[in-house]
Amino acid sequence: MTQDIHAPDAPGTSPRRGFDRRTVLRGAALGAAAPLIPATAATAATTSAAAGRDRDGDRAARSVSLRWLGTAGWRIDVGGRTVLFDPYLTRFPTGLFGGGFDPGTGLRTDPAVVDAHIGRPDLVLVSHSHWDHLGDVPHIAKTTGARVIGTETTYHLLTAFGVDPGQISVVKGGEVLDIGTVTVEVVPSLHSRNKNCAYFAPGTLNAPPAKVPGTIADLPEGDTLAFQVTAGEHGPSAFLMGASDFTERAVRGLRPDLAMVAVPTATGTTHDYVPRLLNALDSPGVVVPVHWDNFELPLSGSPVRDPAMDLDAFLAQVAKASPATRTVVPDYRTVYDGDMRPVSR
Repeated sequence: MTQDIHAPDAPGTSPRRGFDRRTVLRGAALGAAAPLIPATAATAATTSAAAGRDRDGDRAARSVSLRWLGTAGWRIDVGGRTVLFDPYLTRFPTGLFGGGFDPGTGLRTDPAVVDAHIGRPDLVLVSHSHWDHLGDVPHIAKTTGARVIGTETTYHLLTAFGVDPGQISVVKGGEVLDIGTVTVEVVPSLHSRNKNCAYFAPGTLNAPPAKVPGTIADLPEGDTLAFQVTAGEHGPSAFLMGASDFTERAVRGLRPDLAMVAVPTATGTTHDYVPRLLNALDSPGVVVPVHWDNFELPLSGSPVRDPAMDLDAFLAQVAKASPATRTVVPDYRTVYDGDMRPVSR
């Protein structure tokens, strides 16, 4: 794929659309919670919003499809273009969910499994370089020619795997990239930590590794990014996280329609993670929990919960912190539109 990437004149600012779709996404819940609005004013506002959405929002939402690829991964199709985020599909066992985690587990990719889910991607966004985010990206890049956007560590690891350096765009956070039918805003972010406030496989690379990585421990985190992907002129916009922490100042002002939020572990050490994040994002219209499934089981069937993640507690925290926000717990087999409404299974 050959694609020019341009940064708008005002980097670091979120793309703004003429019609605020988030008002509509949250409208039903807000209306129920605000009985003091005069009926005539409420009716006029609803009629105006509905008309605007009919013109712009509904068409934009219908033109977008989203598929959860398990873990933090997504496939987003818009305007004939396919964007992948953290597409980890091979999902091989490491002992992580069986009490015998082995950092020396060998890396592998199952091309048949990967190819069945990715379509014909133009762009691959990588939040960080751990195996459950980067593991299948070398195969995808080499077989499809898709452009990969990620950190310098991701760049060095991919080139070590034989990916053409010309396919990889290194970003640091703050870039706003105009890529045809989508705009991608790169957001500096953070990785979650364990109860000892430590990372798995920490570190960054500023040069290629001495040998081709062969085990999951050979893939360091390499700093973490989040991304906001906006479809066309009128949205929707989706905030995509690969790990359950964030830089509060970096996400303020993004105001996404959809927020794909990584669920923290029950022993997470990020203070007030959910309320701080939703407040910084200005209470997204829809929150979709991700990274709560057992990612060592295949994508066939329904997701099996990671026992370390308390999904129910997360959903309760979202409801408390942002009562007007709709939550959607995704399924592997469902295709969603740009409002996260099921289209097909």
